[in-house]
Amino acid sequence: MRYLHARTQRTHKLNMNIEQHIATLRKALNRHNRLYYVDNAPEISDFDFDRMMRELQDLEAAHPEFADPNSPTVRVGSDRTSDFASVAHRYPMLSLSNTYSMEELREFVVRAEKEVGAVEMVCELKFDGTAISLTYEHGRLLRAVTRGDGSVGDDVTANVRTISSVPLVLEGDDYPDYFEIRGEVLMPYASFDRLNAEREAAGEQLFANPRNAAAGTLKQQQSAVVARRGLDCTLYQLSGDALPYTSHWQTLEAARRWGFKVSDKSRICTTLAEVEEYIVYWDTERKSLPFPTDGIVIKVNDFAQRRILGFTAKSPRWAVAYKFKAEQALTRLVSIDFQVGRTGAVTPVANLEPVLLAGTVVKRATLHNAEQIEQLDIRIGDMVYVEKGGEIIPKITGVEFAERTADSRPLEYISKCPECGTPLVRYEGEAKHYCPNQGGCRPQILGRIIHFIRRKALDIDGLGSETVELLHESGLLNNIADIYDLKAVDLAALPRLGEKSADNITRSINASKSVPFARLLFGLGIRFVGETTAKYMAAHFKSLDAVMFATKEQLLETEEVGNKIADSILEYFADETNRAIIERLRSAGLQFEEEAKELHSTCLEGKNIVISGKFLDHTRDELKELIELHGGKNQSGVSANTDFIVAGENMGPAKLQKAEKLGVKILSESDFIALLGTEQRGEQPQPSVAAAAPTNSDNRQEEAIQGSLF
Repeated sequence: MRYLHARTQRTHKLNMNIEQHIATLRKALNRHNRLYYVDNAPEISDFDFDRMMRELQDLEAAHPEFADPNSPTVRVGSDRTSDFASVAHRYPMLSLSNTYSMEELREFVVRAEKEVGAVEMVCELKFDGTAISLTYEHGRLLRAVTRGDGSVGDDVTANVRTISSVPLVLEGDDYPDYFEIRGEVLMPYASFDRLNAEREAAGEQLFANPRNAAAGTLKQQQSAVVARRGLDCTLYQLSGDALPYTSHWQTLEAARRWGFKVSDKSRICTTLAEVEEYIVYWDTERKSLPFPTDGIVIKVNDFAQRRILGFTAKSPRWAVAYKFKAEQALTRLVSIDFQVGRTGAVTPVANLEPVLLAGTVVKRATLHNAEQIEQLDIRIGDMVYVEKGGEIIPKITGVEFAERTADSRPLEYISKCPECGTPLVRYEGEAKHYCPNQGGCRPQILGRIIHFIRRKALDIDGLGSETVELLHESGLLNNIADIYDLKAVDLAALPRLGEKSADNITRSINASKSVPFARLLFGLGIRFVGETTAKYMAAHFKSLDAVMFATKEQLLETEEVGNKIADSILEYFADETNRAIIERLRSAGLQFEEEAKELHSTCLEGKNIVISGKFLDHTRDELKELIELHGGKNQSGVSANTDFIVAGENMGPAKLQKAEKLGVKILSESDFIALLGTEQRGEQPQPSVAAAAPTNSDNRQEEAIQGSLF
């Protein structure tokens, strides 16, 4: 027994020594990682760093009981494929208002000074990458989430752990127990050039620019692929419920102290002249930076002043982005291709002599439509100016007429579809030409199917563009309804598929029948109905049948739906072919209705309520949903049986006049939210009668001042 006890003690002591050694290696590697990737001041050679890393990897493999998701070894990534879970942002990732002129920038500063007095501003480079939000708990990386739609993003933690400049464990001891920090995931030019060279050698499609490459890399299914691509991450905004700081600059200094990569190019400016000087300097010097930038962000430094300035519905009033003018290059137009999209729109694309522009080699540029070609008088063989603003494909902005040859001839725009030969049409109010042969034009057929199966629509895994083309060529897939007639035995018989792939595809097809109604509506590919509009329509109408039979007036009541979108929806559902496809989707068992929501309370039961105007904290459809969740009924117009109106900015004057005539109460957004709370608690509600301009609640605004990031 004494022998066994002594052996157990020795084993326990050995394990303690191993665990301690592992912890020591992790701490040292984290430190050297920061010195190399963040501080640019390495203290040891790459050989010594790799030796320590291999030792740690061997110890972790031999002792899995000491595993840690934030170990430095996770930076090599994994070959395991993964799906990305959706995560709601604790603090919304708002966008910034943009300005392109010094005059507009002066107006921003003057307006701020008028409201809060003299302002101290922090000027920062505007990085051209993909936004990321990192959450830390107890000094360790907990979660990394993409921007998404600003409210909900994708969990890409496994991929972000591979980025060497992102600290997995923080340094120091004065960081908050729980906080978020936001910034930009970038692909430096060196990594971008290496990646595109590898893809070109492999015969793969090249990335258009570093921003697209960074976004595409961050959404890779295998973190090992991410680890090899050389992403970087710069952080610029801290967020938390109770941060012990009074200014933005203080949070940047603290973040840098904890091990985050914070730009050393930022500057505090106290005058407009200093801001302009900073912008002028970096408009030139940015071209020597190793990563892409597209402007300057100017933020009010003091948090107390930010609270006073507040927010608009989509952006803070205490910050603005000054966008640099797009760079130009001069090159020769070799030829023009005409591409047909899924809606039938024909887009002319210019083939150019390769030219270096904004850090990338440009070979193609969009010409948009026939009008632009005619206005610019663009001809084959011309020397043209190419500009790369925010577009994926650069655009031609002008012609150098002094370089034009004497035998040059005006360009004749095509009159027939380059794919199916159908005469092109041009709809009233549209700049583009369209091929009307929806059912017989190959790019349109394939485009609609590919749109339907994409991840944000029906998310049918295994049906990539190549497989869709193969199925179409085999006669198995001619429209989106055909997807639900596919059989595993037919799929397995096709080239490059086989039984395993066929089973995966059919399982994914069956799973798509449970996709929520809003995503089905988006997947139909109705012209101008994007993902956000589809969400608003689903929340408003609750079912596809309600959308199908809605009048134009009813469609226009939906958030984000104007005349153009309403007309497109009516046109789509008037088409007998589309209606037949929809009936087949119904028979296949797809979700044609919004899932019923459980009532939160009955405090609004029996009340008829009208929503009018634009709101600060909620969309109109969100407020309508709240009304229904609490037992109330939404009305589209004011009448004698209307109990009250919830009014935002720009309330319709006719509704206001009618409400005053009938004596209907008008509540602000905050009054309405307070009303829900008091009635649920059984208190006597005391809503104030408000004008049509709402005010934000103090608590929400206090949280937003440090929490609303971009």
